[in-house]
Amino acid sequence: MSTEVSVVGSNAGEKSVRARFAVGAVLLAAGAGSRLGGRPKSLLELDGVPLIRRHVTALADAGVDEVVVVLGHYADAIASVLDDCPVKIVRNLAPDDGQASSLRLGLEALFGKLDAVIVALADQPLIEAKDIAALIDAFVGRGAGEVGDRCSNGSMTVPRVGGEPGNPVIIDAIVMDEWLRGDINAAGRRWREKNPERVLWFDTDNVHYRVDIDTPQDIEQFAARTNRVLRWPEQNG
Repeated sequence: MSTEVSVVGSNAGEKSVRARFAVGAVLLAAGAGSRLGGRPKSLLELDGVPLIRRHVTALADAGVDEVVVVLGHYADAIASVLDDCPVKIVRNLAPDDGQASSLRLGLEALFGKLDAVIVALADQPLIEAKDIAALIDAFVGRGAGEVGDRCSNGSMTVPRVGGEPGNPVIIDAIVMDEWLRGDINAAGRRWREKNPERVLWFDTDNVHYRVDIDTPQDIEQFAARTNRVLRWPEQNG
């Protein structure tokens, strides 16, 4: 049975532990956007800011120590909006090999000694720093409040909204090493399904974790539900 956690705020002990945690992030943005007419989803703008830049800002403002952005299709266009951002950009020269190939490149590019790694998707328009911070706090608080209190064979914390898993997710260093040593195609959701006893669910009513953009219909539904508009930058049509 999976371990379930429900977090409402953080106590002082958890904040002290959080201060001693080193967290990295891999932000995946290498896709072709084929269901969106062959356009880079991460360049959609919300309130005039590209989604990829919103994510990088959210991760930094949440205190993430190191961010790797993995690009593939449209790499030059996406990289151009990150020129002044403190991130490491990695290019997947074979992005059509699938998201797993980008995930491996991103994990391999992390260079710090990290306690945990966030795996984030660049097509989630509502993710903010407070959402990232809440996820990290849920991860830190999954034990008795000590850094060493974790599943002895590694764990993943996943936000869950209305019984449905969301993104981003966070894994500890043990799981990261396991993914890098093994078949990366067995990572992510497949790993979660195969190792339910190592998944710690962060139950929340925060729908930010469940909203992503894949199709033109998603853009329309987003506007209808939020009264906020996603727009393409002028140079992309």
